[in-house]
Amino acid sequence: MIGLSKVPAALAAVVLLVVGVPAAQAAPQRDSGGVRFATFNASLNRAQQGELLADLSTPDDPQAREVAEVIQRVRPDVLLLNEFDYVPGDAAVNAFRDNYLSVSQQGARPIDYRYSFTAPVNTGVPTGYDLDRDGRVGGGNDAHGFGQFEGQYGMVVLSRYPIDSARVRTFQRFRWSDLPGALLPDDPATPRPGDWYSPRILQVLRLSSKSHWDVPIRVDGRTVHLLAAHPTPPTFDGPEDRNGTRNHDEIRFWADYVTPGKGDYIYDDEGRRGGLAPGQRFVVAGDYNADPADGDSVPGAIRQLLRAPRVHDTRPASLGAAVAAREQGGANTDHEGSPWLDTADFGDSAPGNLRVDYVLPARGLGVRGDGVFWPVPGSVLDRLGDASDHHLVWVDVRVL
Repeated sequence: MIGLSKVPAALAAVVLLVVGVPAAQAAPQRDSGGVRFATFNASLNRAQQGELLADLSTPDDPQAREVAEVIQRVRPDVLLLNEFDYVPGDAAVNAFRDNYLSVSQQGARPIDYRYSFTAPVNTGVPTGYDLDRDGRVGGGNDAHGFGQFEGQYGMVVLSRYPIDSARVRTFQRFRWSDLPGALLPDDPATPRPGDWYSPRILQVLRLSSKSHWDVPIRVDGRTVHLLAAHPTPPTFDGPEDRNGTRNHDEIRFWADYVTPGKGDYIYDDEGRRGGLAPGQRFVVAGDYNADPADGDSVPGAIRQLLRAPRVHDTRPASLGAAVAAREQGGANTDHEGSPWLDTADFGDSAPGNLRVDYVLPARGLGVRGDGVFWPVPGSVLDRLGDASDHHLVWVDVRVL
């Protein structure tokens, strides 16, 4: 597909007038037999513990309203929300469902998610070590996952279909050093490779910056494993590239998990070993903070997953993303990847807009449609772009 930056301005204007605005205002259509899986980094994280629950306990939070409206307009059946602060007892999840999703937002139809799953994550959990070597122990950079408090930037799965809670697997405590051939960060001041962290640190340091979850969803008598994660951004570090290497290996974890024979080393938080059984249906979802062609991730990081034998990359796209890249210019002008596939609206000077959010069904699931909810700039629903710097991505599948 041609990038919009290569389209003459006059032709781009015609595209907008003829197809852009109506497409942006219409709800995404679906096949009658399809199940819509989606991911949305909703940026429902707050600076202080307890702040999100306070905001969601009334129906008046402007950002939560916009997030809810996006969800109501796309209407996923199974949805992973990234950057939703973890609150024990499902208190924040229930408040969001009751006060926002169950209430019409700007005329959109309310949506009911009877089932949900959330669990503790590694953000803000102290390691007791000076991971960033700034001479102090404590704070977000020295936690198992960056966060100012435990549970910041957490995850939530919402589903219209039953969740098989007894078979959920979480991998919050899987150690980075237990990944065979881990791409560990390197101290550039020494000749030895991969030595930024001491052996003592590697005995405790976890791989997941939040967590990896295998959440079985029961769809008309069949199980689909929703594989949810949110790897760390590959930035905010130094020449040792501790976040870039970790992002690479967090992505690799799922690539190994779904590839028969490659996930035998994996263990979950209950001590059960092995990857996903051959032939099982799955959908990988989440904000993976890695673009196939642009940005700061380790080269090939996301391609480990996109090219895994059992993974089907349907390449969801939107006109809104392409138009935004053209209008914003900056770093977008020099990108190698197609702007139609972008899912996140980042800084214009760097890194520009990127494809970092993914919904990747297993080969064998019948794909019926896909897309990115990125309204065309200037259209009626463009106002929803302020909800988050990420856009909801969805794929419709038939669970056969």
